[in-house]
Amino acid sequence: MNNPPQFTWDDLQFFLAVARTGQLSTAARQLRSSHATVSRRIDRLEFTLKVKLFERNPRGYVLTAMGTRFVETAEKMEQETERLRADLADGSMAQRGLVRLSAPEGFANFFFATVLHRFAAQHPHLSLELVTIQQIMSLSRKEADLSVVLDEPKGGPYFAEKLTDYHLQIYGSRDYLAKAPDITCRDDLLEHPFVSYIEEMIFAPGLDYLSDVHPRIKPQFQSSSIFAQLTATRNGLGLCILPYFFASRYPELVRVLPAEIDLKRQYWITCHRDLKQAPRVRAVIDFLRTAVRGEDARFVPPYVTPAGPARSDAET
Repeated sequence: MNNPPQFTWDDLQFFLAVARTGQLSTAARQLRSSHATVSRRIDRLEFTLKVKLFERNPRGYVLTAMGTRFVETAEKMEQETERLRADLADGSMAQRGLVRLSAPEGFANFFFATVLHRFAAQHPHLSLELVTIQQIMSLSRKEADLSVVLDEPKGGPYFAEKLTDYHLQIYGSRDYLAKAPDITCRDDLLEHPFVSYIEEMIFAPGLDYLSDVHPRIKPQFQSSSIFAQLTATRNGLGLCILPYFFASRYPELVRVLPAEIDLKRQYWITCHRDLKQAPRVRAVIDFLRTAVRGEDARFVPPYVTPAGPARSDAET
């Protein structure tokens, strides 16, 4: 008598990758496998379970009703596997593998990238993927293991910890300000072109701060990239609200109304609660916490104390 076919945990990993991406090719890249292998594993899983998990169409793989139910079961098994690995592993041997971190462009480029050499020295067996695309990646779908975000997550099965406050102020280039009308109060700002985010593409409430400065400011140049905004400002296009921790590096940039306008925001580190104790994830959390707290002065202007007001009062 033939033994009935069995499926393995590996099959479930292939299933979850396809369920989350909807594409065999994308799932194959994530799993470091091939398109054909992923397809074969999905077919084997469906044959073993005697149920159709996906509808195949030209745009990809779409979960059936049974497939959607099976995702919940597979994710519970995935979470328990992570816990088991964390329990079995210890010391530096546990801190191996790959961690994908999603972070805002400013934090990623102007802070985290500058301390990466220290992380690599402390954790030589850990690999990092740093994602800076302009949207919040889904922790629930495991598009990222960890995320640095500007707003504390509300609800859901997530761990969250505040990394730091950071301050933003208005900047203009020396050349621009030398030729432009004087600025002595907030109303004077209306006579100047502003550089800012594209309003409908703001992906976090914490980035919507023009109205905190003046409700009638209308930006002349908008970009989804803070680096593009910085470059435009350095080249004299106008005024821009920029984080102190990187705008202060450029001597050609001058703060405008610094005693009156100072905005405060926060960076949070967050992950799925079930991943928090995974050694590879915990290593990144611990490193970020230590790195940020060791460089508090980079995030706060000299005359602002950490206990200052959360946001400056906007005139209306």
